[in-house]
Amino acid sequence: MKIKPFKGVRPPKELIEDVASRPYDVLNSEEARAEAAGNEKSLYRIIKPEIDFPVGTDEHDEAVYLKAAANFKMFQEKGWLVQDQQEHYYVYAQTMNGRTQYGLVVCAYVEDYMTGKIKKHELTRRDKEEDRMKHVRVNDANIEPVFFAYPDHAELDQLVMKYTARQPEYDFVARLDGFGHTFWIIDDAADMQRITELFAQMPALYIADGHHRSAAAALVGNEKAQQNPNHRGDEEYNYFMAVCFPANQLTIIDYNRVVKDLNGLTAAEFLNRLEKNFFVEEKGTEIYRPAALHNFSLYLDGKWYALTARPGTYDDNDPIGVLDVTISSNLILDEILGIKDLRSDKRIDFVGGIRGLGELKTRVDSGEMKVALALYPVSMKQLIDIADTGNIMPPKTTWFEPKLRSGLVIHKLED
Repeated sequence: MKIKPFKGVRPPKELIEDVASRPYDVLNSEEARAEAAGNEKSLYRIIKPEIDFPVGTDEHDEAVYLKAAANFKMFQEKGWLVQDQQEHYYVYAQTMNGRTQYGLVVCAYVEDYMTGKIKKHELTRRDKEEDRMKHVRVNDANIEPVFFAYPDHAELDQLVMKYTARQPEYDFVARLDGFGHTFWIIDDAADMQRITELFAQMPALYIADGHHRSAAAALVGNEKAQQNPNHRGDEEYNYFMAVCFPANQLTIIDYNRVVKDLNGLTAAEFLNRLEKNFFVEEKGTEIYRPAALHNFSLYLDGKWYALTARPGTYDDNDPIGVLDVTISSNLILDEILGIKDLRSDKRIDFVGGIRGLGELKTRVDSGEMKVALALYPVSMKQLIDIADTGNIMPPKTTWFEPKLRSGLVIHKLED
């Protein structure tokens, strides 16, 4: 894998908490407007610039993208974002519930994405790619990083620990969710060279989160290469910003489903249909969490049920067929409830496990939804197996937490 250090554009230490924000895609315009209220330095003014327009303004309006670029320029002019004089790698640590994961902030190589060395496990939607491509183009920068995993590596762990033993550049706890964010600068030339060499020995990197951002960043870099008659291959636009974590430090949490109706069935008929492919056990009114692979939690009419897939309903040797999201999609959502396309069917919605199973109960008890289904989380090993075999996971399979904070560092596509 080809990576390089870069001259990060970052907030001065005393402004980090004013500037840093959640990623653009985990909140809507009104939530961003509320979080940025009274804070002119919030990165939302660059990544969700519709908040600087009247309520209801289309976030995909051309004027909104231009506002992002104007605000990015203004942040630099005012000294709220300052570019480092030298190229660096950086270490970014996130702490959630007492657990810390340590990532290396690097520039990944566009060509490695285009040739499939940077491996994906999800399909991307062209409209979402185009939105982020416009954002990258207009700012001439990767404002937000993508989230990669790499195979565990003892020497890289040691190099990272050398820097995390030092005083950090940034160290704060986000007010909204209580997650910790800590950031160090790798400034030793020999260490940077060694990190570059160790990544060069890796056969692959894996996109954990940010498939659309990865696609957009790589496609814009590729565009710029084709448009440059003097293209050499070492220009800054040949690279895009990523935070790379060792796979063994990452946690995938459950990604659950809620459905509006039972496709014309009564509750009793629905439960009876489930018996064909699952052992169904009523668990009562206390929240029931899936206990293992191929065990599901169902909430219906005020009661929780354990569903266990019957032998023969899945193939443990098939990297896609073994997934609980595949089993539930085929044998419950499609076969019984008639939901064929998870991407487009309006009868289904998805709830990230960070919200807890209580959120599923709330959505059903309110009458908004009829039934909820909770899944056992996918493992990093399953994700890597799927990416390595060139397969694609079904939609809404993985939910990584904590999300990367945006605004700690930005990568410009021109020196």
